[in-house]
Amino acid sequence: MSNHSIELLIQPEWRIIDQSGMGFHFDAKESFAIDDTLCTFVGKGISPATARSWVHHDTIVLGIQDTKLPYLLEGVELLEDAGYRVIVRNSGGLAVVLDEGVLNISLIFPENKKGIDIDSGYRAMVELIDGMLASFGVEIKAYEIIGSYCPGSYDLSIGGRKFAGISQRRMRGGVAVQIYICANKSGSKRAELIKQFYETALKDKRNAVKIAYPEIVPESMASLSEIIGQEITVPDLMLRLLTQLKDLSQRIYSAPLSEEEQTEFNKNLKRMVDRNEKAFI
Repeated sequence: MSNHSIELLIQPEWRIIDQSGMGFHFDAKESFAIDDTLCTFVGKGISPATARSWVHHDTIVLGIQDTKLPYLLEGVELLEDAGYRVIVRNSGGLAVVLDEGVLNISLIFPENKKGIDIDSGYRAMVELIDGMLASFGVEIKAYEIIGSYCPGSYDLSIGGRKFAGISQRRMRGGVAVQIYICANKSGSKRAELIKQFYETALKDKRNAVKIAYPEIVPESMASLSEIIGQEITVPDLMLRLLTQLKDLSQRIYSAPLSEEEQTEFNKNLKRMVDRNEKAFI
């Protein structure tokens, strides 16, 4: 790991926003609006570096590229028939599955004068997860897992099976590095659902579209519980996250959105709602 990526984790203070227990009615559109809000305020130096944890029940998050699928609405109908809510996030990447067994973590840093290169942001998250899972004695690798959903250079895997994926969003001087970690339940069942989505939304047009949508092999994905061989829950991972951040900082504390942040959040949420309404017309 580079010194820069480790430096990103060592902050004077970490503000914690834990939304991992919000329940079924917590809509994923709110999460992406919150991260954009935090990017703005952390980027301006008004708010400190922030770690936000979040869980959404039975939700499929599509990337902007997914909205270009030739039979998108048929694919969305398949997901909704399976009991999932479907939203489009405000960034790139492709479809991912969120449910009560998936912990999401967002680290929001300020872009300092030297800037944060993209790899440093990703590596900081890899370093954090390495620390969180160190006691299991497993080797975590970061490289693209072919056959997984939303594949990328910083897929996290153990023994060749992907359990987490990292993305990054930059705006207004702030950097949000986001990860989903499949704690428990079946990773291959999640992947099978996304495989069916792409098969339905592409049909016979896979070779006709310009975007390379993944050809999913469900066995390429697993939860940490499946890989390690013991039940690992979202609260277990939360405790490990807080322990790591406490070790990396002089102070960690919990604080909700300020009044000014709440006002910005309301604007960002409206943008997310409007974007989603247009995406499924």
